[in-house]
Amino acid sequence: MSRTELLLFLNAAHFLTHYGLLIFPTAALAIAPAWGMTFADVLLLGSPLYVAFALGTLPAGWLGDRYDRLALIAVAFLGIGGSCLAIALSSGPVSLAAGLGALGLFASLYHPVGLALVTDGESRSGRALAVNGVFGNLGLAGAAAATGVLAQVWHWQAAFAVPCTIALLIGGLLFARSGLNVDRRCPTRAPSGDGPSSGSLPHQRTVFLVVCVSALLGGLIFNMVTIALPKFLDERLARNGIDLAWIGLSTGLVFAVAAIAQLPVGELLDRIGARPVLTALLTAQAALFLALSQATGWGALVLALLAVTCLFAEIPITTWLLGRHLAPGIRSRAISVEYTLSLGVGSVAAPLLAVLHGVGIGFSVQFVGLAICACAVLVAARCLPGQSPSGSDRRI
Repeated sequence: MSRTELLLFLNAAHFLTHYGLLIFPTAALAIAPAWGMTFADVLLLGSPLYVAFALGTLPAGWLGDRYDRLALIAVAFLGIGGSCLAIALSSGPVSLAAGLGALGLFASLYHPVGLALVTDGESRSGRALAVNGVFGNLGLAGAAAATGVLAQVWHWQAAFAVPCTIALLIGGLLFARSGLNVDRRCPTRAPSGDGPSSGSLPHQRTVFLVVCVSALLGGLIFNMVTIALPKFLDERLARNGIDLAWIGLSTGLVFAVAAIAQLPVGELLDRIGARPVLTALLTAQAALFLALSQATGWGALVLALLAVTCLFAEIPITTWLLGRHLAPGIRSRAISVEYTLSLGVGSVAAPLLAVLHGVGIGFSVQFVGLAICACAVLVAARCLPGQSPSGSDRRI
């Protein structure tokens, strides 16, 4: 298989991973009246999806270091497809929650396994990672838009049945195209010495601690915003006569436009470093969240677009920091910890939103809380060392 073909499969896998994770928040708007449940109660059923996605990350990394990574990506395709089929066929809350948990578990394979394949053998992997990240973001956009239309035109089960078919077809094609063997061990690579040099131990510790703070609070912010956005637009655009299909399309538009934000950020990171970029994005986030707490109508849609763009733009910064400033021997473990923290705290977003809505705490308060979280990450970001470990004039 050529490198170009490999990247096409990996980009498709990243797209479907995020697509699968974001079907449920929009579908929940249709499931609630269909099953005679409140939105908060239905949203709570999505907890296994995000918990399994978080808990599966570390074992997925262990598997990726020991078995054929491309075979594991094929397993992810087939598992996501099979899980979506089980969800579409679910007849009650228990079977729905079980199917969502399986979906999260298979989706957890991608990041530790797929990103290793994206960078494998690449001397300059920044562009490949940026393009791959855009496909993941487009998966968020596609899930919101397609789910809203499918649930409105047919039924909420169709929102899971369509990606099920696509995932199963691509997974089967990948197995057939490459003659994969899931039992084949993945070859290990010695770390190369041509990457950026690491700094002193205090320097590395500072960078790692800032990344951990960003992963914890940033993961909570990202997941709460992406999960809550359909409901937020449903509430704030309701006076304009918007139905479910338009809510899904509006959410999809926000994600689609914001999806390309990683590309210019990747260029800025290499030119001016992470600290000024991260500081600017977090300052904008805090201001936009405060504005969103009171926004209504089409103004809420515009502000949501700007806020989500800032969120998506921030995604590559912490991994860039770890790759540039930590010693090669600990980078993989550090990135694994970053994803575990981010996904772990992100897994509480759905139940937290359900509880907040259940006790009557709406978006006017929730977005103020998110603004406070962004300010806390901003304070941590200002603690980043001002000079690169190599001693050059390239800033962090």
